Amino acid sequence: MTATAIKPQSDKKKELKETLLTPRFYTTDFKAIAEMDISAQEKELRAMLQEMKNDYNRNHFVRDEEFEQTWDHLDEQTRSAFIDFLERSCTSEFSGFILFKEISRRIKDKNPLLSEIFSLMARDEARHAGFLNKAMSDFNITLDLGYLTKNRVYTFFKPEWVIYAVYLSEKIGYWRYILMYRHLEKNPQYKFYPLFKKFEHWCQDESRHGDIFNALLRSQFSMWQGWQAKLWSKFFLLSVFATHTLTVHEREDFYESVGLDAKEYDRQVIERTNHTAAKAFPVILDTNHPKFFAGLEKCSEYNLQMSKIDESNQPSFIKALRKLPLQIAIFFNLLGLYFIKSVNAEELRGVVN
Repeated sequence: MTATAIKPQSDKKKELKETLLTPRFYTTDFKAIAEMDISAQEKELRAMLQEMKNDYNRNHFVRDEEFEQTWDHLDEQTRSAFIDFLERSCTSEFSGFILFKEISRRIKDKNPLLSEIFSLMARDEARHAGFLNKAMSDFNITLDLGYLTKNRVYTFFKPEWVIYAVYLSEKIGYWRYILMYRHLEKNPQYKFYPLFKKFEHWCQDESRHGDIFNALLRSQFSMWQGWQAKLWSKFFLLSVFATHTLTVHEREDFYESVGLDAKEYDRQVIERTNHTAAKAFPVILDTNHPKFFAGLEKCSEYNLQMSKIDESNQPSFIKALRKLPLQIAIFFNLLGLYFIKSVNAEELRGVVN
């Protein structure tokens, strides 16, 4: 899939490296969403709408005096890794804002309840993206979000795919933020930037959004009943978890800078997210299977090898030829993981916390 480069905003802005792991911008079938029958979960959705209106974090994303200092003392490796984290996180949050805002606008007349919910989720995503972009300005870097809106390639996802994918994205985001927050609370010597203190409340926004998509998923019986639902659930779980593993291992320098072991952190996030997904999906993955994490980490090794090939000065067609066997190896590794027997989540539903 082709994507355009991000427009530099200062002399020190490095171009965001476009790879398969770069956050994407999505569009969908707005008419189908407007016509969704959500009656099975309407009570829950109305309760969540009221919770969103309460806006518990409206005063949380404020830059206090801790931000008013220079960060020149950070070594270049830590600085570079943190900037990469901010760039990708900001792009991801902003892509969510664009999708939610457009859904809200396009379904306003036919489905006012969902429209208002999506509008409030867009508010949260915009708040997150703006806060991250402001953090980037502390390092003399910003993203031109208007340029991003107009120039990124938009990928079409069916409404069902959006619901599966965003549910997992929000829930894995919750576990990413809360586990890092808890680690830094126990190890404050690694808390080198005040943004980390915001993660406790930040992750609650992620969890609330995930709960909304959980209700949307459970309102559509075809998404959690029958063999097709099981196949799609496994596909999105594996896709999101594989992307997470590859991304975390690519950013190993960042996790090292905050005192986390990238491999262990990745495993914890995936295990917690998989367990949480049992509340929504008909099946979850068997993360305890001896081949599961070994297979994901083998894919990460192949991905890192491809990154080194990309950094070489060889012609593009030579790079493509060298990467092809690695891409095939990743595909077959993931295929093998997909066929590991899944866990019946419906049987676990009564014991999932």
